[in-house]
Amino acid sequence: MMENKIEKRIELKAPVSRVWRALTDPREFGEWFRVALDGTFAPGKIARGQILHPGYEHIVWEALIQKMEPERLFSFTWPQIRFHDKERYSSDYSQAPRTLVEFRLEKTATGTLLTVTESGFEIVPADWREQAIRGNDGGWTQQMKNIENYVAKNP
Repeated sequence: MMENKIEKRIELKAPVSRVWRALTDPREFGEWFRVALDGTFAPGKIARGQILHPGYEHIVWEALIQKMEPERLFSFTWPQIRFHDKERYSSDYSQAPRTLVEFRLEKTATGTLLTVTESGFEIVPADWREQAIRGNDGGWTQQMKNIENYVAKNP
């Protein structure tokens, strides 16, 4: 049985302040995460945008911002979507189970340790939970590479 959470760590060769900006500025977040966001990030507010990743442009990205503790913690909940293909996808997330995504930053001798944790998969229906965990696990592996490349190219 799979664990109901995902955790990824990466040491970025950038100061905490730079990584924080890449995470919490919607324009910068959108560049490395590949989503065109509308509006700003603020606790208690919903952020939305269009996915830019090829093949997924029909999907609306949505997150309810939970916490923004400057240069320490940025978190949000987002819906788990069962069907990503155009034929079965629905942008009505009102009944979708939501997982918690937390970005934690720690200063290191050479930059910033970024830890991303996604938890709460136990609320995803059992018949597609493993698929959701596997898909998001692969997605976070790619997103860690994306933010690493982004802060390296945009100091």
